[in-house]
Amino acid sequence: MRNLFHFDELDLYVWEGKADVLDRIARCMASFDVEVIRADGIPLPQDRSSTRVALAIISVTVIDGGGLPLASEVVQGMPVIWVAAATRERDSRNYPPEYLHILPFDFTCAELRTLVTKLVQQIRANGAKPEKPDVLVANSECMQALLAEVAAFADCDHNVLVHGETGVGKERIAQQLHAGHGQYGKGPFVAVNCGAIPDGLFESLFFGHAKGSFTGAVHAHKGYFEQATGGTLFLDEIGDLPRYQQVKLLRVLEDNTVTRLGSTVAIKLDFRLVAATNRDLRDLVQQEEFRSDLFYRLAVIELHVPTLEERGAIDKIAIFKAIMTSVMGTQPPPNPPDLPYWLTDAIADMYFPGNVRQLRNLAERVGVIVRQTGTWDQPLIQRALSLARSSTPTPESMAADGSARKNWNAGERNRIIAALEASEWKRQETAQYLGISRKVLWEKMRKYQIVDGEPGIPEAS
Repeated sequence: MRNLFHFDELDLYVWEGKADVLDRIARCMASFDVEVIRADGIPLPQDRSSTRVALAIISVTVIDGGGLPLASEVVQGMPVIWVAAATRERDSRNYPPEYLHILPFDFTCAELRTLVTKLVQQIRANGAKPEKPDVLVANSECMQALLAEVAAFADCDHNVLVHGETGVGKERIAQQLHAGHGQYGKGPFVAVNCGAIPDGLFESLFFGHAKGSFTGAVHAHKGYFEQATGGTLFLDEIGDLPRYQQVKLLRVLEDNTVTRLGSTVAIKLDFRLVAATNRDLRDLVQQEEFRSDLFYRLAVIELHVPTLEERGAIDKIAIFKAIMTSVMGTQPPPNPPDLPYWLTDAIADMYFPGNVRQLRNLAERVGVIVRQTGTWDQPLIQRALSLARSSTPTPESMAADGSARKNWNAGERNRIIAALEASEWKRQETAQYLGISRKVLWEKMRKYQIVDGEPGIPEAS
C-alpha cells in the first residue's frame, strides 16, 4: 500500500461539525506519516511549517447558512475536501470551481486515500504557492540600524523580544531573524498569536495531547512547541498571555522539554524563541501582570521596530509605491509612470497611527483606483486620501488628550525635545547624549507623544 499512497509530512485539518468523520479519517490514515488535527473551534497557526503539506477536510454540517465564506476564511489557503451528502454532483452555487473535491458521508478509506493522494501530488507538482509579496523597506536611518541589529543577532540561539507598536511589522523582523539563522532557518517558522488563545485550550494547543487523553482525542496531536522543533517559535502579543499561562511557558523554556496532555513521556525540544509585544512589559512587571522571571528569560536580546512616523517620509513613500505597484501587477503603468508630486506630498504629510498596516490599506486602495482607471485619477485618489485622514487622529489631537498629559513631566519632555533638535532628530545620537539606550528614548518619546519637529510644551507653573 505504501507504494500507492505517499503521505510524508502531511497535516490533515478536519472540521467535522455534526458529522462523525474525524475518527474514521484518523483510522484510515493511521498507518501513514499523517497528523490528523481537529480544527473545530481551534485557531490555526498563523504560519504553518513550509516543510509540510496541509489539506482541509470540511463537513458541510459546519456551515450555518453562511456557506463558503466561513470555510474560506478558516482554511487559510489550503486545498479543501468537502464531506457532503451529494457525492458526485456539484452545485456551483455552493461549491465553486476551486472546491471540486467532494467525499460522501459514507466514504471508504480507499476513496479518502485516493483523493488525498491526488491533491498531495498536485501540490508537490505545482510547488509551494507563492505568497503575496511583503515589503520590507529600510531607507531610513532607524530601519537600517534595526536591520544591522537583526543581522548581528540572527545567527545566535538566544531568545529575542521584539518591541513595537501595532502594525509596524514585528513578525517581518521575526521572519528575518529566522531566515538568518544557519540551523533554525532551515526548519519551520511557527507563528502564534497569544492574544487569540481560547481559555482552556492553552495546554492542548501548546503542549499537544496524547491519543485518548480526553473525549474526542482520537489521535495524538503535536502542540506548537513540538511543531516548532528545529525552527523558530514566534509568540506574538506575548504581553496578552494570562499570568497563569506564563508560568507554564516559563517551565518549558527552562527545561527545554514538553509533556503532552495524557502522557508521561517528556519530549526534548530544540527551537529558537522570538516573542513580540506592543505593550511595555517592564510596566506590566511592575504592575505584577507579567512575571519578571519570564521577562528576563524572553528579553535576552531586545529589538525595537520604529513606527512609521519615526521612519519618516522616505520610508512612507517607498512603502506606498512598492505596495501600490504590487497591487497593479502586470497592468501597464499610467502616464506618467511615477507617483505624481501631489500624491507623494500627501503621503509624506499624513499621520499613520496604524503604521505600515494602515499605509498598506491606503496603498492598496489607490492601486486599485489606478489599475481600474489606467490614470492618476486625482479626484478619486484625493477622495481616498480624505477618507483616510478623516478616520485618523492627528498627533495634535492625541497630544491634547488631558488624561495623558496630566502625567507628563514637562521639564523632561522639553529636555528630550531639545536634545533631539540638537542632533537633528537622530535617535541614536540623542540617546547617547542623554546617557540612555535607544529603547528607553523611544519609550519616553512614546510616553510624551513626541513627534518629529514638535516644539516642547511650557512647564507648569
